Amino acid sequence: MNQVKKDPNSKLIAENRRARYDYAIEDDIECGIILQGSEVKSLRTTAANITDSYASVEQSELWLINGYIAPYAQAKTWGHEERRKRKLLVSRKDLARLWKETQRQGMTLVPLSLYFNERGMVKLKIGIAKGKKAHDKRETEAKRDWSREKARLMKQAG
Repeated sequence: MNQVKKDPNSKLIAENRRARYDYAIEDDIECGIILQGSEVKSLRTTAANITDSYASVEQSELWLINGYIAPYAQAKTWGHEERRKRKLLVSRKDLARLWKETQRQGMTLVPLSLYFNERGMVKLKIGIAKGKKAHDKRETEAKRDWSREKARLMKQAG
């Protein structure tokens, strides 16, 4: 029997579950993030929130704005600011694409998940999204409710 071992380094830190409800996500991109030591230590304890944050292209650099990383208690002298702007790392080609889509096509850059990859590096998955209108949200809710109801009926029948 061949068991797949879960990589001890890869771990989900924070997920923005609300993003898929509020936005129609067209594409996503993985990017690195520049952090201080106390921020990484805090993230190891999964103390972060990206629900209210967004990404923005400013002066040909990509930034995560309003992302929350809890203060690390043991780093008293060299702590970090919880909601500071954090620089995101992407290739020039991706940066140009993101700028084009946000400026010309009116898209929004929404953080979807913050995680440690298999090498133990912190990565942020950003969705290139378009905001949903109220009727689109109702439609999404109706589909979700129907799939739950269908699953419940199939369980009863089987």
